[in-house]
Amino acid sequence: MSPVLKLATDLIAIDSRSAVSNLPLAERIAQELTGFELEPIDWIDAAGVPKRALVAHRGPPGGFALSGHMDTVPDTGWQTDPWAPRLDQDGRLHGLGAVDMKGPLAACILAARHAPHGVPATLLITTDEETTKEGARRIARDSALVRRLGLEGIIVAEPTGLRPVRGHRANIQFTATAEGVQAHSATGRGQNANWQLLPFLAALPPIFERLRHDPAFQDPAYDPPFSDFNLVLDNHGSAVNVTVARATARIKFRHSARVDPAPIQAAVEAAARAAGIALTAVADGVPPELPPDHPFVALAERISGLSATTAAYGTDATALQAIAPCIVLGPGDIGQAHAPDEWVATASLAAAADLFGRMLAAG
Repeated sequence: MSPVLKLATDLIAIDSRSAVSNLPLAERIAQELTGFELEPIDWIDAAGVPKRALVAHRGPPGGFALSGHMDTVPDTGWQTDPWAPRLDQDGRLHGLGAVDMKGPLAACILAARHAPHGVPATLLITTDEETTKEGARRIARDSALVRRLGLEGIIVAEPTGLRPVRGHRANIQFTATAEGVQAHSATGRGQNANWQLLPFLAALPPIFERLRHDPAFQDPAYDPPFSDFNLVLDNHGSAVNVTVARATARIKFRHSARVDPAPIQAAVEAAARAAGIALTAVADGVPPELPPDHPFVALAERISGLSATTAAYGTDATALQAIAPCIVLGPGDIGQAHAPDEWVATASLAAAADLFGRMLAAG
């Protein structure tokens, strides 16, 4: 078994869903970084769970950093043990986080370890990318080691098929909450929060259609060109014979740098006011986007042999761009991420470790 495959399987075997502590995984990764200056960044998340991000560096200052995240999405839909890595006969490694992104993270670590003497090798290893991007935010805000290094660029190793991604969308997450009174629904004594939420929901389809069809909210540099406006409803486990005490609508609105989010945010806020329900809006930052002729983009195109593109999803680059220009470049297919029986081709992990090494050497 190759070193990158062995490390990827070790990382997959450790449960690091965003809702649990990633300290066991961070400690396993630290074992791989002998000879690196290592800076752990610890905190307790909003649910009281201990978390850790890692910054590691070897060699002179400057150069490029490789970045990956330790957390995964939940194991929803898995029919096999998600933490039992499995290699199939087609050379695909299966397991929760195989492609997003413990396999790519293993390739980053191996590339940094094998960087030649005198080549700067930096790792920015985050957590909670799948939820709040708090690990990346804390590295950008709190890392004394990063401030010393003067990094020239950051490669975020999310799955792109090893094609450079020069920009992606950022998001605003809206949470609308209606309150009711729980009771047996047959008694007439309760108050169902859904009836209060419905007028707010009725105001959303025109916003959705505006994003799909108004040219002011289109960006032809992206596929699809329209912004995402995804709605999820939650009655928090209420049974059908119980009046709903709380009803929540969550919306993720993704937009590129070209799209002004202010009119959409104003429309959602106006709908909540009209319905008399509480609304929060949390923006994850400015969409990271480098121009097509940026030197970092040109370098990534030259070394990868592929032209740069854009992506509809988001990554830690939203936070890490405060440190240095970011591109997204990693092995595997984003279509495999967050899917039951997630997998990554082992050949792509080996190719990624080689490509990352050449990017570090060019820094």
